[in-house]
Amino acid sequence: MTPIASSSPASNRRLGSILFVPVQFVMTLIDAPLRALQKLTGISGMAMFFLAPNMLIFGIFVLLPLAINFVYSMTGGTAFFLADRTFIGFDQYSRLFECGNYLDPLSCQEDAFWTAVGNTAWFVVLQVTLMILMALGTALILNRDLRARSFWRAVFFFPVLLSPVVVGLIWKWILQRQGLLNFALFEMGLEPHNWLTDRTWAFAAAVAVSIWAHMGFYALILLAGLQAIPKDLYEAAEMDGTKAARVFWRITLPLLAPNLLVVVVLALIKAVQVFDEVYVLTGGGPGTSTMFLTQYIYETGFASQLRNPGLAAAASILMGLVLVVLTLFQLGIGRRTEGKRKR
Repeated sequence: MTPIASSSPASNRRLGSILFVPVQFVMTLIDAPLRALQKLTGISGMAMFFLAPNMLIFGIFVLLPLAINFVYSMTGGTAFFLADRTFIGFDQYSRLFECGNYLDPLSCQEDAFWTAVGNTAWFVVLQVTLMILMALGTALILNRDLRARSFWRAVFFFPVLLSPVVVGLIWKWILQRQGLLNFALFEMGLEPHNWLTDRTWAFAAAVAVSIWAHMGFYALILLAGLQAIPKDLYEAAEMDGTKAARVFWRITLPLLAPNLLVVVVLALIKAVQVFDEVYVLTGGGPGTSTMFLTQYIYETGFASQLRNPGLAAAASILMGLVLVVLTLFQLGIGRRTEGKRKR
């Protein structure tokens, strides 16, 4: 029985040349205009030419909405169209900052805003701190020579692939009064808890669910950083009899600092903007214990019967400014640390 003859190199080249004909035709058409443009603008002008489409898309879908949002924050009324709104200047910002005591939301005109700010601040501190510690520990474990290491990496990364709404629904099914967790506690003879209707437990559940949903992504970034550290450093430390804790503080952590900085910045931005999974999980309740800043903006601008798009736009502008300041501050610290390490 004769084997099936594979295609010869000559036939492969002939097929490739046929498929390349349309591409060559298109490139011939655009070659002359591009050469003429390069003579007029030079190499730097060509770079701007190729960047122009991306910059146009960025301007339409990012910069223009930001500008429109700022204009909205300077207007009042419940209408959505700018033509139907009245210009009131910075009154919306003044309304947000009209407060007797910023630590007591009830003394503020917009008490819901400052309640959301306080909840968001606590959430960011707890969630970012715990998630970075857990992501770092997970990355250190997954970096070891484990059996079925690829499987465990996939397990920890899997929640990142889920939609935030799906995450919220899954954990709501687990944590509700008649949920899976309380059923397990009942079977073990323990007292069930009101995980989502108690203020303290609901806030803790929001933090825990957010960590579960996003930790795998940050653990993957830290794992990539760990794998980039030269093995020779660890072998030299082992030959010198250096303790594991000293190796971690003197070798692992300094060389992992750039990845840690990226993780901190991304985790901080994500934590401040938390909305989807917590809104599905608790709806901001009980009361306002899990109402965060993004939910306040959404409800003020769209969901409330007395909606105020201008006030919601002002709150979103302030949130964006805080994020920019925090990010620049962290990047400045990272660059200063990097400069000291190079010296």
